[in-house]
Amino acid sequence: MSTVQVATEGKAVADKAGFAHFMLKEIFENGRAVRDTVLDRISRDTRKITLEGMKITPEEFRALKKINIIASGTSRHAGLAGRIMIKELAGVPVDVDHASEFEYSDPMTGPNELTILITQSGETADTIGALHEARRKGSKTLAISNVVGATITREADAVIYTHAGAEIAIASTKAYTAQLAALFLFSVYLGEVRGALSPEQARKHIDELLAIPEKIDEVLKHNQACEDIAERNFLANDFLFLARGVHFPIALDGALKLKETSYIHAEGYPAGEVKHGPYALIDATMPVVFLAAKDDSDAGSVLRYEKTIQNMKDVRERLGRVIAVATEGDTEVEKITNQVVFVPKAPELLLPLLEIVPLQLMAYHIACRRGVNVDNPRNLVKSVTVE
Repeated sequence: MSTVQVATEGKAVADKAGFAHFMLKEIFENGRAVRDTVLDRISRDTRKITLEGMKITPEEFRALKKINIIASGTSRHAGLAGRIMIKELAGVPVDVDHASEFEYSDPMTGPNELTILITQSGETADTIGALHEARRKGSKTLAISNVVGATITREADAVIYTHAGAEIAIASTKAYTAQLAALFLFSVYLGEVRGALSPEQARKHIDELLAIPEKIDEVLKHNQACEDIAERNFLANDFLFLARGVHFPIALDGALKLKETSYIHAEGYPAGEVKHGPYALIDATMPVVFLAAKDDSDAGSVLRYEKTIQNMKDVRERLGRVIAVATEGDTEVEKITNQVVFVPKAPELLLPLLEIVPLQLMAYHIACRRGVNVDNPRNLVKSVTVE
């Protein structure tokens, strides 16, 4: 089945720039979304980061004792990855909460803390309520949003806009990837302000971030491999997505994308926890998707990879269908999987921006084969503006 069509007639088709659906068009805009989110904020010569819309001073950033990240759905999955980025690059403790729970849980936050609120639309009711609660308790607030002038951007103390452009499909793709890029950029900025990163270290991280859009474009060349995975697995009733460390939030979002677009039950789970229950689900009908990309220069990444490889072997022994996202040139993964999609090499904390792309493509192609309204899944809206 062809998924990229030539626009021949009608404004609706033309607006999709020749793609069959807005979702596919927006997946193919991931690289551009990341590029636009980071490029104007980085000096070409010095690689210094400039964040506009900051009413929080460097002194206040240095005084932070804790950060709270509040979001819902896909944005919360970005926040879970952001927690690891901030901890590793800036050395600040981070909690992540569901926006729908934060406002009513009497959160322990206050002065010398920062509350980061992530929302694609900037109008998510639960997240705006969380902002009001954080401010009431004396916390500084920083919004990450894709919509200039949205409610949350007007009320927060600071704003980082994700310049992903309009996202029409209900399932968020390029906006999510741009959120990950914005969180990485902020983590490097905060790390340098607080002295956790030297200028040389910060510059190296920024150079790696600037290389990501081109690497995303390389991943998109594997669209056919993702379509082949869909062809072999679209009749499955259940999927497991397994990963470790900073890759786990990407597994969560891969599962969510599949649920939203195809109505298949899918669950993201830490790979190290799979023996504590989910193994009971695995049989010959169960596709299990592993995120197995690694950074060879990072000892922790290599250790997580080795343990993930063992998880993959265990699933094969239980007759599960093993699908993997792995690093280019990884022959070991190729030997023990039924199907694999490769991504370019990248530092551990930036691999999520590459890994999510094949998961978005898999979800899209599976939904197409199941005859679902890909851009407008049932019962869902783009912006949840009521609690």
